[in-house]
Amino acid sequence: MPDELSSRPPQPIAAKAPALARPYIGRFAPSPTGPLHAGSLVAALASWLDARAHQGQWLLRIEDIDPPRCQVGADRVLFKQLQDCALLPDAPPVWQSQRHAHYDQALQQLLKGGLAYGCACTRKDIEDALAASGQTRARHQAAVYPGTCRQGLKGRAARAWRLRTDPHTSQIAWQDRRLGAQQQDVAAEVGDFVLRRADGLWAYQLAVVVDDAAQGVSHIVRGADLCDNTARQILLQRALGLPTPRYLHTPLVLDARGDKLSKQHGAPAVPTEGTPAASAALCAAASALGLPVEGSARTPAEWLQRWVPAWQALYSPRHG
Repeated sequence: MPDELSSRPPQPIAAKAPALARPYIGRFAPSPTGPLHAGSLVAALASWLDARAHQGQWLLRIEDIDPPRCQVGADRVLFKQLQDCALLPDAPPVWQSQRHAHYDQALQQLLKGGLAYGCACTRKDIEDALAASGQTRARHQAAVYPGTCRQGLKGRAARAWRLRTDPHTSQIAWQDRRLGAQQQDVAAEVGDFVLRRADGLWAYQLAVVVDDAAQGVSHIVRGADLCDNTARQILLQRALGLPTPRYLHTPLVLDARGDKLSKQHGAPAVPTEGTPAASAALCAAASALGLPVEGSARTPAEWLQRWVPAWQALYSPRHG
């Protein structure tokens, strides 16, 4: 990509257009890094129930843009687990690995508008620049990019591509349907964030924004661990002229140490084969969402039908 695009002055991000009424479309978007565990089933159930409570569509997207983390055949295992639990999508699944051209098109749009630029910095470069300026960060806290390559690459080759954040437009506020009012200053707390990584892979933030818009997603229901991504995604939506969905972040399922249950930390697969196992898995997920699990429902489909009105009482479509 041309170096001169890196030094073009940024064009202002268009003001967000007034929200228009549009059909409800929700989605569940797992990464195929292993089978569903208890936490991912909570997200699947919550997004499915919200779609049904709104008489909307529920889509399935496989977020497989990070091949080193993906497991061969894991998508088929996910499909089978969802089918066991009667969580059936309303359209064929979409794989992100088949959509690289769409992400490149979005990046080119941002580059042409002066809203993105090439970055030659390594992680060590960033750490050294922050140290030289006297900035420190807490352990496990991501480094705020200092903007080293904003004015051009100075003869170096681009390794990654970043979104140019503007302190005047990067203070993002939104209303989460469960957590309430949220806000983040992306420029101050994150800095210019990566759109395409140094290894050539597309960053999650860009891919998810492009795909949600392409699929017409109006409501996003996902785990609270992803709430911190929301401000960056809203900023990208505005930069690309895309609509902003409504957000609802569900409670996290924690392990015995109080950490988020995740595949990365060895969370076991949820057993779903057979009606009793699938019903038990769904009831555990429903309990984590504050839904009633008493009663005599016999099949996953019967449990799901029972929980739709309970979900409506918690998150009424009239208000969300």
